[in-house]
Formats: sequence, C-alpha cells, structure tokens
Amino acid sequence: MASLPAKPWPTGDALQLEPLVRRVLAPNPSPYTYTGTQTYIVSAGDGCAVIDPGPAEAEHIDALLTAVGDEPVIAIMCTHTHRDHSPASRPLAERTGAPIVGCAPLVMNDSGPRADASFDRDYAPDRVLHDGEAMSGPGWTLRAVATPGHVSNHLCFALEESGALFTGDHVMGWSTSVVVPPDGDMTDYMRSLEALGMREDRVYYPAHGEAVKKPQQLVRGMLGHRRQRERQILRHLAEGPHRAEDFVPKMYRGLDEKLHGAARMSVLAHLIDLERRGLVARSDDTWQMA
Repeated sequence: MASLPAKPWPTGDALQLEPLVRRVLAPNPSPYTYTGTQTYIVSAGDGCAVIDPGPAEAEHIDALLTAVGDEPVIAIMCTHTHRDHSPASRPLAERTGAPIVGCAPLVMNDSGPRADASFDRDYAPDRVLHDGEAMSGPGWTLRAVATPGHVSNHLCFALEESGALFTGDHVMGWSTSVVVPPDGDMTDYMRSLEALGMREDRVYYPAHGEAVKKPQQLVRGMLGHRRQRERQILRHLAEGPHRAEDFVPKMYRGLDEKLHGAARMSVLAHLIDLERRGLVARSDDTWQMA
C-alpha cells in the first residue's frame, strides 16, 4: 500500500491522459480510496462516456459537467456499485439525459469495515453489460470485461481504440483490492486476475491511484502476493487453530489499526477459498488445517 502523495492533489481538474481519455479526481480521499475516486471521460470530441462517476457530491458533479462542456454524454458507465463509484450516476443522468450503462445492480448488506464502500442501493442502470458486450460512441468503443472478486458485479472496460483498460477497484496501482465476504470472493478474484494476465492491455486506468504502465507485470505480482498470503495462513494454521483476527498482527505487521478490519476480511476471504479447496476446515469462527 503506497503512502499518499504530497498535496496539492488535482481534485476537480480535468487531466488529459491520452488523446481519448481525461481524468477528474473526486473530493473523497480516505484510507480506502487513496486521494479519491477517479472518474474518466472517454471522448473523441463528438460525444463522451463518463466512467465511474463517483460519489454524489455536488462539487464533483459540477467538475464533471465543466470537463464535459457542451459535448453530449453518450453513456454514464459504472464498474461496480460501491458508493464511492456509482451514486453520482443519477444526478449526472438527470442533468445530461444520458443512460446509465455497465454493471448489474447489487443490493445486499455489507459485512465489511469499509464505510466508504457500502453498496449503492439506488443504482438503476438503463442497460447492463455482460462480458464481451460493448458500448460505443463517436470514435470510441468500450467493451466489458467481467472481473468478479472485489464484488460479484465488477466489470472492467477495455477501450479498443487505444489498448487502455479501466480497472475500477479490481486492479489498482497503489494497493491491492479489498475482498470482503460474502459478496467479495477470493476464488473469483484470483480467476479474474489470471484472466487479465492473459490479456494484452497497454495501460490500466484504476479508479484509485496512478495509471499502471506495466499491467501484466503488476498482475503477476498481485497473484504472487495473494499466493504468499495463502502460504502464510497455512503456516500459521500448522501451529494450531486460529480465528481470522488472530492472523492480522502476525501477517500485517505495522499496519495502521484503522485498516485491521479490512485485513481481517481479506484473511477471511482467503480462508473461505482454502476451505473450498479442502485445505482448511472451520468450527464456528475458528479455523484449522483440514
């Protein structure tokens, strides 16, 4: 997990990243969102898509409308429905008339520690994209890549004209993604990482943190990191039964206490995956080797 960069951050500014892509940073920094949610505008000049519109904060919505200017908004696209990603889709749709397109709705209780990332219960897409389906506008095509794991409805969007992939929270340059059961699923998350590793995307644009310019290298590193966590869990269980919270001080030395809840849920996600594979067993909230 990277430390926060020095201020000032470019909150509210439209930064041109490449000919078809601009980025606007929302004013919602936190230990889980880094400097804030990054909304992307994809445009060739005659009609744009807005990806991950972010939190429903007036300051951010005004910044997005300023960045768009007089250009028609063709689609408002959401990678998933945590509330730091999709709530602004509704006021932005009201003010632009654009449809909400992308991930499926998901309404459930969030058992995790992330107050910033509970589910957006009011998300209502006009069109749901399934794996391989595309949304197109003048000079751009965004194709959905299903990447469940962080949450079950997570999508990435591949910009076919430039080789960029908008990765939402699935892959971030500053930190690994939080996987919170029951909807967050480590088995799915690993499979989704493996699927991205077989792609040839040129650059990743995550919702939090800087662009990833060596994406396949990062994905290999993330898979290796998760497998290392598995080995740590199995090594500690070989010493005797543990609860999920017992692993945190052993595996996450020096971690800010504010993040201990997220670390515990990540361990739990690994334990559930290991249980499915027949490597560990549980009795109530205690885990042991199978």
